[in-house]
Amino acid sequence: MILVWLLLNLMKFTIFLALLFIHGPLVNAQAKPNVLFLAIDDLNDWIGCLVGHPQVKTPHLDKLAARGTLFTNAHCQAPVCNPSRTSVMLGLRPSTTGIYSLQPSFKKVPKYANHITIPKAFKINGYHTSTMGKIYHGALPKGEFDRAGTRSPLPNRFPNEKFVNTPQNHRLVDWGIWPPRNSDQLDYKTADWAVNELSQKPKDSFFMAVGFFRPHVPLYASQEWFDLYPEESLILPPIRRDDRQDTPRFSWYLHWKLPEPRLKFLDEKQQLKNKVRSYLASVSFMDSQVGRVLDALKQSGLEDKTIIVCWSDHGYHLGEKEITGKNTLWDPTTRVPLIFAGPGISEGARCGRPTELLDIYPTLAELCGLKSVPDEIEGLSLVPQLKDAKAARSRPAMTSHGPGNDSVRTETHRYIRYADGSEELYDMRKDPHEFKNLASDPKTKKLRKKLAYHLPKNPAKPVDGSNARLIERKEDGSVYWQNSLIEKDAKIPEYE
Repeated sequence: MILVWLLLNLMKFTIFLALLFIHGPLVNAQAKPNVLFLAIDDLNDWIGCLVGHPQVKTPHLDKLAARGTLFTNAHCQAPVCNPSRTSVMLGLRPSTTGIYSLQPSFKKVPKYANHITIPKAFKINGYHTSTMGKIYHGALPKGEFDRAGTRSPLPNRFPNEKFVNTPQNHRLVDWGIWPPRNSDQLDYKTADWAVNELSQKPKDSFFMAVGFFRPHVPLYASQEWFDLYPEESLILPPIRRDDRQDTPRFSWYLHWKLPEPRLKFLDEKQQLKNKVRSYLASVSFMDSQVGRVLDALKQSGLEDKTIIVCWSDHGYHLGEKEITGKNTLWDPTTRVPLIFAGPGISEGARCGRPTELLDIYPTLAELCGLKSVPDEIEGLSLVPQLKDAKAARSRPAMTSHGPGNDSVRTETHRYIRYADGSEELYDMRKDPHEFKNLASDPKTKKLRKKLAYHLPKNPAKPVDGSNARLIERKEDGSVYWQNSLIEKDAKIPEYE
């Protein structure tokens, strides 16, 4: 009997080896879904499917959302590029890493220099990884991808002179019709690279990260994109010119001295319409380049085998709360597009649950069956919501800007607490534009306490080398903007 058993098992093993020789591994690289990872810079909810602006034209992003799941209440972890992108790629909150400002790169922080990032996780799991455009802030960290196209952090062409002389006269803070040709834009070159890569029809499973620069400043786009938004019929965002009367003084510290001008300047120089139009034109141009990449994926024959995730690192104000730019804890900055599409993902679904960019890492890991993913990643997989958009979430979305400045976003409310203890509370159902701060109402005490429960308990101090766009309150109560003291009686720059 033993001999018969041994012979039978020997036969099974022989058959297995034969199949392995003929067909290769039973689970091969191509059985894994590909990933197209699309990052967009400074895009708020002004895309058609999110209805952030009634006139915006983004047919390609809208088409992508229609064939996948759109998260309508998605929020970034930081309202500025470097900490937001670092949070996405490491799967950790700024309040955990201490990376709150434009510098330094996580590679210069010893604790995280060798962290298993999203692209590293895919490399470990046998994927070919490649990238082009802006994925990280600044230079691309070495060793993150198998293959990288050229990456210029800034536009390489500018008009001879700025179109708008802003108060701080920063070279990048400008807007208008430029350049003459679409092909002169960085995003066009990025799309060219991605189209070429996909045209070669990769045989191995791939993780391809494509980062688009627009609508980041300068808000330049060619004439054809401005023609989509005639100035005479342009609709401006909902703005109140006394909107900061009920916000704490500390709210100004988060964007104390920024190159982006205040609403006051745009009103005085009659530039609000021009800037809104320039932003919309930049968004539509970017959308056209996303469309080129998506078309190339379809033509490659790999669309049905590829998971697409599209996201923006943070939003952008265009007059709301009397400012332009980012660096705030309100919806214009924190709310961002987040779309998943591809095999196993519900089509035409809209999920209104509070969602975080932090959730991208564990979601991709689950969808692609990745092993060796760090145990400490802080996001929650969105796979339940990709199967059923109404599936519950166990926590709200949180955004931080410097230690102690945090926002909690639920389906119904936004709660903000600043480092000095001052607060804001908004009923997002009745007041979606966050006009009325309810924090001073005694009736909201219980709700504020409930929401405050989710705030980071012991936020990390800024890592060494932190500076640009850093706000920090010291133990003695003094407040520093980019390591410079803000005097208690100092006038709000370009506002008072």
